Amino acid sequence: MIIVLKADATEDQIQHIVEKTTKLGLKVNISRGVERTVIGLIGSEDILRVTPLEAFPGVEKVIPVLAPYRLVSREFKKENTIVKLNDDVHVGGKRIIVMAGPCSVESHEKLREIASHVKKAGATVLRGGAFKPRTSPYDFQGLGEEGLKILSEVGKEFGLLTVTEIMDAKDIDVICRYVDILQLGARNMQNHSLLKEVGKLKKPVLLKRGMSATIKEWLMSAEYLLANGNYDVILCERGIRTFETATRNTLDINAVAVVKKLSHLPIMIDPSHGTGVRDYVASAAKAGIAAGCDGLIIEVHQNPEEAFSDGEQSLLPNQFEQLMKDLGKLAHAVGRTM
Repeated sequence: MIIVLKADATEDQIQHIVEKTTKLGLKVNISRGVERTVIGLIGSEDILRVTPLEAFPGVEKVIPVLAPYRLVSREFKKENTIVKLNDDVHVGGKRIIVMAGPCSVESHEKLREIASHVKKAGATVLRGGAFKPRTSPYDFQGLGEEGLKILSEVGKEFGLLTVTEIMDAKDIDVICRYVDILQLGARNMQNHSLLKEVGKLKKPVLLKRGMSATIKEWLMSAEYLLANGNYDVILCERGIRTFETATRNTLDINAVAVVKKLSHLPIMIDPSHGTGVRDYVASAAKAGIAAGCDGLIIEVHQNPEEAFSDGEQSLLPNQFEQLMKDLGKLAHAVGRTM
């Protein structure tokens, strides 16, 4: 249930509603927009039906929410959510944000070289895995805390924000010490215990779509994060598993338009995992921008044939630089900036 308040609703009236509904055992979430403040209520539908919410001072109207992802829905918040990574970098506004870097942090020297290239080309966030979820237990699993230290040091040196994947709740404290954005990968999209713990943090989260997840399931996972207090959530379409074998995954460009209609959260595209083939990354990235995505996350490596992971889908620095130039033109054509 969503309570839309009048434009002149006072803070006392808002707190009165919060106190009354909390006593009824309902969970309350307040969203303060530019024109209106709305209050989302989560709890027993029976309680909501018999409580005369329209009679409360300051209430303009009460809207039942049919979608199970209540806090994520457009009904709860009409305006687009803008996730502020720092004072200058915001996801969900006019500017399209690019996160770039290697799949895995391999060494300080290698990461530093890649960071210099992606920074020069226009990326604002440096990506790099320290804890790697791999299909085979024999593949490279990441450098752990040492990789986090390297990512943090290099990011600070080049003025880049940092993002890395979290796989286990026990690693929350150590990862939060080093990085700016936590990534919840495809394999952990429905790890509900991890979602709950990350939802308690005051740190931006990049939530990737599961490889076989529907959009509804994906939004329900985002709901876990918001329901636990973290509203700085960025969705990321990274391709889904289909019968097609020409690419690693099938990048669901439709998801951008669908998510924009159903939810207020910003959405990014991962053309690297979405295709799994270096030659297709640029086209997929351009398609994402044309569809209306708010950002891209792209893998870049100076020597892909020797990359510890995902070399086949990593762009060379010169390819990334050219792509950023092309994307700048496309962004301008659709009323955005890079």
